[in-house]
Amino acid sequence: MKRLTCLSAALLVGACASPSPAVEPAARTPSAPAVETSSGRPLAGRADVEAFIREMVAKHGFSSDELHRAFARAYDRPEIIEAMNRPAESKSWGAYRRIFLTEKRIAGGVAFMRANAAALARAERQYGVPAEVVTAIIGVETLYGGNTGKYPVIESLSTLAFDYPRRAAFFRSELENFLLLARDEGIDYLQPRGSYAGAMGLAQFMPSSYRRLAIDFDGDGHRNLWSDPDDAIGSVANYLARSGWRAGDPLIAVPATAQGSAWKDVVSSNFRQPKSLTRLSVANWGARGVQPLQSVAAERSALLVVLDGDSGDEPYLCFDNFYAITRYNLSALYAMAVTQLSQEIRSRR
Repeated sequence: MKRLTCLSAALLVGACASPSPAVEPAARTPSAPAVETSSGRPLAGRADVEAFIREMVAKHGFSSDELHRAFARAYDRPEIIEAMNRPAESKSWGAYRRIFLTEKRIAGGVAFMRANAAALARAERQYGVPAEVVTAIIGVETLYGGNTGKYPVIESLSTLAFDYPRRAAFFRSELENFLLLARDEGIDYLQPRGSYAGAMGLAQFMPSSYRRLAIDFDGDGHRNLWSDPDDAIGSVANYLARSGWRAGDPLIAVPATAQGSAWKDVVSSNFRQPKSLTRLSVANWGARGVQPLQSVAAERSALLVVLDGDSGDEPYLCFDNFYAITRYNLSALYAMAVTQLSQEIRSRR
């Protein structure tokens, strides 16, 4: 069984460092470049952390000593709370688009597709997700592995689990899943690096998604999203397929015009609450003053998404595969960036 050959931060320097002993369990994982020292407090000894450790021991049979050793070497990170309060998804579509629809990201996507053509083609055959869409996901997430995150995942998730009340329950669950993942995969709890929210690897899977949806696409006996493009490609395709991707459907989103006001009360904006989203046929959208700017069958069901572009509102009719992308990241901005990046990459293949 092949263990991790490089952790996420190692991708930033293009080489793997010498392995270092794990804390627990007794596997060996490669060391990663040092992260700046946290200005926060040690996690061990806090009442809430101690309660969490007791729960992990009782619920999953962890060693209390093992977890105490791990948390004694981890710190909370106040800067993560600051980052959570200013996410990229709070930007306008015009500003968001300028981050992700760049020449560097488009050209990088073309190069990624050429370098990983066989795995992308196999994933498309197996899961029905076009190669350029899988590529665009990885491009938006990490610039094709160039920026997979600098924070120790245990510190990111602990900070949010214990010091971010608004979403503490979610991140406490993700911390639980991370510890289970690390134990199952034989990874040092302190070693993996990720985003400030605890997302990991080329595809930026949260721990629960990693455990549920990551796959060993190259058949080497290990699910490695940190440094194995094949596993990342297969896992992204599996994620989208499990999220309802419709194979063989080329429509994701098309630009539209919107006249009058009959459409304004049925714009889809909160993708965290699927029941709030209004699906109408293209014909019914037309009756409300919304017309697609390319030919679409009148009976096709679509959502109306209106983004705030540099020159004003940009309406789009969005179809089932757009919705599937929002299951990866619950943001219309994200899904549109992936959609448009994939189109740009495909145009240059």
